[in-house]
Amino acid sequence: MINKQLSSPAEAVADVFDGATIMVSGFGEAGSPIELIHALIDQGATDLTIVSNNTGSGEVGLAALLKAGRVSKVICSFPRTANSTVFPELYRSGKTTLELVPQGTLAERIRAGGAGIPAFYTPAAVGTPLAEGKESRQFDGRDYILEHGLTADFALIKGKAADTYGNVIYNKTARNFGPPMAMAAKNSIVQVSSVVEPGGIDPEIIVTPGIFVDRVVEVANPVHESELVSAGVTYP
Repeated sequence: MINKQLSSPAEAVADVFDGATIMVSGFGEAGSPIELIHALIDQGATDLTIVSNNTGSGEVGLAALLKAGRVSKVICSFPRTANSTVFPELYRSGKTTLELVPQGTLAERIRAGGAGIPAFYTPAAVGTPLAEGKESRQFDGRDYILEHGLTADFALIKGKAADTYGNVIYNKTARNFGPPMAMAAKNSIVQVSSVVEPGGIDPEIIVTPGIFVDRVVEVANPVHESELVSAGVTYP
């Protein structure tokens, strides 16, 4: 399908199934796809594995998905931040499990998955509890542990703009996890503030080529996570 634009976030996530692994972009609200996540909450899929840099803030977006009881496992680097009010209790009660991954390792595991690389060696986490049970090896006298590439059934990504072919540009730190997640997921879903016709974006500034994007949905005025959290908003 050449035209990848869909009419709404609800349509974009309609086929997410129970038990799916979903990558969620972020690195701050510049890349947090709030509208796609809220549409997923409304859609009802459960027993999800979420791959993300953190576990969300307040009770909106990713945190709201967790609060709704839809997530059985989280793979992330920062499960608790200043506004992480939901995940700590879910973890302590055993309702959600955690796979903690150093941030650089998480980024590389996603990139490797998207590049078709099944595993790689890294010195990160050597000598810590995160290395327990993992294969280790020495290279040039230094210890490394084996980490596996990550892939997903779906990726929910927030970009700045896209054309109908799925070529995407990002806003600042959204570029950290969005591009590799688009490559690592079987179905990459991108919400953007504006969708333009092919040729409407300078090819020289495109970050994620359309070959890695399956669906695009325009959210002209996306909400800002920090503003929702400050206002005490909850979803639904």
